Amino acid sequence: MKPQLSVVIPVYNEGAGLELLFERLFPALESLGRPYEVVFVDDGSSDNSVALLRAEVARRPGRARAIILAHNAGQHLAILAGFERVRGSAVITLDADLQNPPEEIGRILAAMDAGADYVGTIRAQRRDSWWRGAASRFINRVRERTTRIRMTDQGCMLRGYDRRIIDAINRCHEVTPFVPALAFTFARRPIEIEVKHEERATGTSKYSFLRLIQLNFDLMTGYSRVPLQVFSWSGMLIASASLLFVVYLAVRRLVVGPEAAGLFTLFGIAFFLLGCVLLGLGIIGEYIGRIFEQVRGRPRYVVAEVVGDTSDSAAPGAANTVRIVS
Repeated sequence: MKPQLSVVIPVYNEGAGLELLFERLFPALESLGRPYEVVFVDDGSSDNSVALLRAEVARRPGRARAIILAHNAGQHLAILAGFERVRGSAVITLDADLQNPPEEIGRILAAMDAGADYVGTIRAQRRDSWWRGAASRFINRVRERTTRIRMTDQGCMLRGYDRRIIDAINRCHEVTPFVPALAFTFARRPIEIEVKHEERATGTSKYSFLRLIQLNFDLMTGYSRVPLQVFSWSGMLIASASLLFVVYLAVRRLVVGPEAAGLFTLFGIAFFLLGCVLLGLGIIGEYIGRIFEQVRGRPRYVVAEVVGDTSDSAAPGAANTVRIVS
């Protein structure tokens, strides 16, 4: 029977907590009373995650599949690898760390049944450390002021997508995608709901503070030209101020005469302007780098193996084969 619901779960070195995930995930899905499938995507794990996924898929034929990537491609590309093979009309993404309880999937489906084609989520009473919460709030504010993407909690990957949204995302070939942002741009009836948030059962977060900054920078440069526009306007303002300052210095020289005072002030201004130039070059370089990555046309990820049933026509490829996806 073709599933109505597909759940995509990226996995990266989560071996210590996978058994607990299985114990909570499948009973929660069974309670929904609709055909489902779970597509696990191992993102190049170096622990025993792949072995645990193989065993679980063998225990649940027709209910679970596993896509094994040949190398670590990143969370969002791993999700896209799952999107390419899902068969359900409603698709849910869920992290493997159990910070978002699988029992909340029913609430997302209820929102989709009510007409939403994209369901974003907001973690209620977050169980993260204080610095991660502060960093997340800061990054959210920056992103909302530089893009048209409206996500209260961009770090929560428990989200629901209509099949139309999935098909549109699968037609995109961005090298550094951000799945929730892509979905938001394609959605006609997006909504957000609050979901529960729990402490990590095992392991540590794969997102460091620097990784969060990089992710938000990818968002800004991938979905907005505001950084370039801000630098352009700043350049014009600084150039105008510099011109006025040069005129002032010329008039002062004519009136007062040559003087050595203020030399260090000029140095300070010169270094400030040099810093602005370097910042602008960095922003331009980020955009050029994205273009460079895109035009090379290299595979975004490599599917080394698919474990489980691959007979459905919506799931291209064959088990135990190496398939390069571009």
